[in-house]
Amino acid sequence: MMSEQAPEVIFEKRDHVARITLNRPHKGNSLTGTMMPRMKEIWGEVRDDPWIRAAIITGSGDRHFCTGADVNVVADRGGMSTGTGPLTDEVHWSPKQNRVWKPVISAVNGLVAGAGLHFVVDADIVLAVDHASFMDTHVNVGLVGAMENIGLAKRLPLGSALRMTLMGKSYRMPAERAYQLGLVDELSTTEGLMDAAEEMAGAIVRNSPAAVSLSQQAIWGSLEMGYAQACEYGWALLRMHWAHPDAKEGPRAFSEGREPKWTTGAED
Repeated sequence: MMSEQAPEVIFEKRDHVARITLNRPHKGNSLTGTMMPRMKEIWGEVRDDPWIRAAIITGSGDRHFCTGADVNVVADRGGMSTGTGPLTDEVHWSPKQNRVWKPVISAVNGLVAGAGLHFVVDADIVLAVDHASFMDTHVNVGLVGAMENIGLAKRLPLGSALRMTLMGKSYRMPAERAYQLGLVDELSTTEGLMDAAEEMAGAIVRNSPAAVSLSQQAIWGSLEMGYAQACEYGWALLRMHWAHPDAKEGPRAFSEGREPKWTTGAED
């Protein structure tokens, strides 16, 4: 009897946290065309299930987080499988590409390359093991470094983003340097990585889901605007939230010295 093939992506849920694991360790946790529909489905569930309040994404093993597209598969197929329509119709790897407005923690357990950077630049919080490294290999295989690289330019100094983009595999940014520049928010050991991610996610899910989501949208939205416009956008979001039950429950619970009971639309 043939053994059941391991799933390319593992999806688990507990304690209001979704856990997503890229599961091709024998191929550097690289991405294939068959994985994108599954990622779209997973992120859709994270987005739409009110029970889920945060997510963690990581890779299998301790060598690679995600090494981008499986180039051997691309070569065998004769080119990329993604269509030529608008980005919103064609690309569904990351939480932002699937309109997920719940906090996502990227637990980087090893090397990140190419399209694997989607999961880093679009995460809300990035943890990384101290032996991790980051590089972009698009130009090495004749492809354009664009979406992930634009994300890098939002989180890194311009020269650092361009160095990684233009030098390709000749330059790997070590985890310590990524931490110094702000691409990584916290360094960890291999043994402590998931514990640190779980602790952060646990702290997040204890807060008002509605307030967390709108706060997240205010900050990400500000990256697209000038300062005055961003403040007006934030002001509109917080005024809108005043009518939400959590805006009354939070102060009341604090005053009464008890844990708040948030309105989530889901059973605990």
